[in-house]
Amino acid sequence: MKKLRVTLDGVSYEVDVEILEDDDDGMPPSSGSLTAPPQLAPRPAASATNSAPPAPASKPSAAPSKPGSDKNVLTSPIAGVVVEVKVAVGATVKENDPVLVIEAMKMNTNVSSPVAGRVKEIKVSAGDAVQQGQVLLTFE
Repeated sequence: MKKLRVTLDGVSYEVDVEILEDDDDGMPPSSGSLTAPPQLAPRPAASATNSAPPAPASKPSAAPSKPGSDKNVLTSPIAGVVVEVKVAVGATVKENDPVLVIEAMKMNTNVSSPVAGRVKEIKVSAGDAVQQGQVLLTFE
């Protein structure tokens, strides 16, 4: 196994590579440029200075909920498992305050309040599996 550093869209990754077949001369390319296969080719980015994937949106845009109550309902932006509920019923929160933590693919995602207000109802607890678009909290 060899350890290599690969840069893609300005982001460096260290990878372990298993050599299945050596070059004829036995020497790795010194400073050559590799081209990604079409399925791995970089997509145009909104900004060339991004060094990490964008954070999940705190307001789910395509999540269905009850008509007319979108502003007072927080739905899950991702499918995962609730790790922590950071608020209690009756708590007053500001817009963008973290209210829940959801784990998906071994990564924790903070879920923030879409509105300023008081927590009316908490529909999940730590350990609950949630689906994208599922109602997590309601606000007064």
